Amino acid sequence: MVLLRGINVGGKNKFAMTAFGAALEALGCSAVRTYIQSGNAVVKAPRAVAQNLARALSAHLEAEHALRIPVVVRSALEWRAALRASPFIAAGVDPDQVHVAFLADEPGLARAAQLDPARSPGDEFVLRGRELHLRLPNGVARSKLTNAYFDATLATTSTMRNWRTVQALAAMLDEA
Repeated sequence: MVLLRGINVGGKNKFAMTAFGAALEALGCSAVRTYIQSGNAVVKAPRAVAQNLARALSAHLEAEHALRIPVVVRSALEWRAALRASPFIAAGVDPDQVHVAFLADEPGLARAAQLDPARSPGDEFVLRGRELHLRLPNGVARSKLTNAYFDATLATTSTMRNWRTVQALAAMLDEA
């Protein structure tokens, strides 16, 4: 699973999914399938390619398309584990309120302790490894739990997906 952050949002960082697929293939991925226009792809990649894919794709996007885009990668196994780990879905929360922020790196305990549970009243989050599970009852646009906040606090890169997208991408994995 390859996730780009900030593609085709509000008219910024325009990037065709055909070019995204072509970039992934050029880097050694196969069976590339993209989902919606916001930078999601399910791919097959040899282990050697997968281990360096985020860094290689980021460099490729900058060199070939003049885009400085954060990239986060997950294996199929990691994606499915994240899907099962949602405490909010397990608790019966409306899926429209549920999001997952995928982190490039697992934050250390000291960084994780700096997350402020009261930062965005009404919103909730649970950190599990390299995923932040979020409940945003007032929507992502009104939340103060943003990628910028998580990146700065946890010293990593995050990219958020709503629960519907997380499930759709899991279904694409199952079809592969």
